[in-house]
Amino acid sequence: MFIINCKNYEEIAGEKIIKLAKIAEKISKKYKIKIAIAPPHHLIPLITKFGIIVLAQHLDDKKVGSTTGFMIPEIIKKSKIDGSIINHSEHRITESEIKNLVKRLKKLKLKTVVCVKNVSEAKKYAKINPTFIAIEPPELIGTGRAISTEKPQLITNSIIAVQSAKNSTKLLCGAGIVSAEDVSRAVELGSKGILVASGVIKAKNWESILSDFSRGLV
Repeated sequence: MFIINCKNYEEIAGEKIIKLAKIAEKISKKYKIKIAIAPPHHLIPLITKFGIIVLAQHLDDKKVGSTTGFMIPEIIKKSKIDGSIINHSEHRITESEIKNLVKRLKKLKLKTVVCVKNVSEAKKYAKINPTFIAIEPPELIGTGRAISTEKPQLITNSIIAVQSAKNSTKLLCGAGIVSAEDVSRAVELGSKGILVASGVIKAKNWESILSDFSRGLV
């Protein structure tokens, strides 16, 4: 799994996101890998027609109905998304919210990507069987210093933690990934995919960087 978190970068504003989605679809088919894009919420309808996975960047554990300004699973599913990132380091939520959101999304048959910052969180949240646990040390995010080279033991220890839950949850890793070598190293360490943001979005050539990262995954 190759997840691209677009955050709120100017590079994907408006219809620019369509270009990224088209390239992602092309690369996904070429390398026979799953590529997901998590755009700002208002851009989701622009990319659901492409052959890629579409994720929300964040969802709120609020009720259906009179909850102004919140994004909730039951409503956003109608926008034809495939799942959501949960608890990203830039949008942390409480333990109860994480557990409730995973439960609600699973009931809707949507993918869940729970972000964690350390091994203890990986072990704790793997027990609720999200689709993926994504280990991302906050201090490396956006630095260009990859988790797979700076903290390889964090990946291997997180894999052990996730496997201890004895369920279907898989581990992804992210933070500082900027090269094919970073990706290959992560896979060698046992990661089942990557979660990236600026390493792709701010690249000068999206097709080139997506191809490089995809080669590292296969």
